[in-house]
Amino acid sequence: MVNVDPRAGYTLYAAECSLYSGKLRSYLRKKGIAYREIAPSVLTYKRFIVPRTGVSYIPVLHTPDDEVWQDTTEIIDRLEARHPDPAVYPESPCQRLVSLLLEVYGDEWLLIPAMHYRWNFPDDNLPFLHDEFGGVAFPWLPRFLRRRLGRRVAARFAGFVPGLGITEDTIPAIEASYRALLDDLDVHFRRHDFLLGSRPSIGDFGLIGPLYAHLYRDPHPGRLMRERAPAVAAWVEGMTDEQPVEGDFLPGDAVPETLLPVLQRMVREQMPVLADTAVRLAQWRESHPEERTIPRALGEHDFDIEGVQGRRKVLPFSLWMWQRVLDFYRGLSREQRDGVAELLDEIDAKPFLERSWPVRVDRRDNRFVIL
Repeated sequence: MVNVDPRAGYTLYAAECSLYSGKLRSYLRKKGIAYREIAPSVLTYKRFIVPRTGVSYIPVLHTPDDEVWQDTTEIIDRLEARHPDPAVYPESPCQRLVSLLLEVYGDEWLLIPAMHYRWNFPDDNLPFLHDEFGGVAFPWLPRFLRRRLGRRVAARFAGFVPGLGITEDTIPAIEASYRALLDDLDVHFRRHDFLLGSRPSIGDFGLIGPLYAHLYRDPHPGRLMRERAPAVAAWVEGMTDEQPVEGDFLPGDAVPETLLPVLQRMVREQMPVLADTAVRLAQWRESHPEERTIPRALGEHDFDIEGVQGRRKVLPFSLWMWQRVLDFYRGLSREQRDGVAELLDEIDAKPFLERSWPVRVDRRDNRFVIL
């Protein structure tokens, strides 16, 4: 048992090079929630993180009352209940829906450019990454040993790249899509502090994970962002500094037109993959009627990006995030649905929200299960 001093606030186990750590750290800072941060070594995983969570993922939040939480979305929702002001979930339907959509987009789909730009530019990135991974995992060793062991840790993460559909055939399209996304976001952030006004929403925190840890901090994509999209780089810097933000969402449930190209890109690229993932998971359920814990991958399926077709692993845990969008939409009154209909028509998302989704995913004991 770890002795916890309630006066110490929260303890965040996280790393600067970790995508989801960036999401949670940004949330804590923008909300003004007191915390201390520990970069977890291999010993921290062995002695604390795995025994308390059952999994070996970061970030992890240790609360003043000795609870240990894992998964950024669940952590943020629990913290919102304890620290409700200023809320990161807009109350109005269009803004709430957009913020949930962009959280899914950042958390689940922008992994593709994030992992490509991290691992496929070795001359620029690998010396930096070997120092980063080795320094976090083995901080007590001399630098030359940290770097050597950091190579091994980095190689394990680099091995995930092909499973995301990042191949010689798809890389030009992935880069074209990401450059276009940077251009669209740059236009938006020249006009607005955050996605929906002068207060960050859950959508901002979804995007900051990949756009900070991989695409801003890593040397090669960091140069690309600062040169091509300086307003995006400035937004990243504002989302990651230590200054809390109050601010307001735009009045009248307004969604800036500058976000429409971003949402349209999400619908084109990600939503067909989510829909097929649900079909594949339903098929898995039929063939495994006694099993409830969902494998991390279920074979492969097609995806399309900038008109180029590739193959990637079927990743069913993304459906858990997508359900948050569906649950919110299905909980709207008829009048509220009419209010979001124009937006959904503009981004071509209505067919995906109104179709029948054959399965439901839950998280139990930090693992995904099928209901």
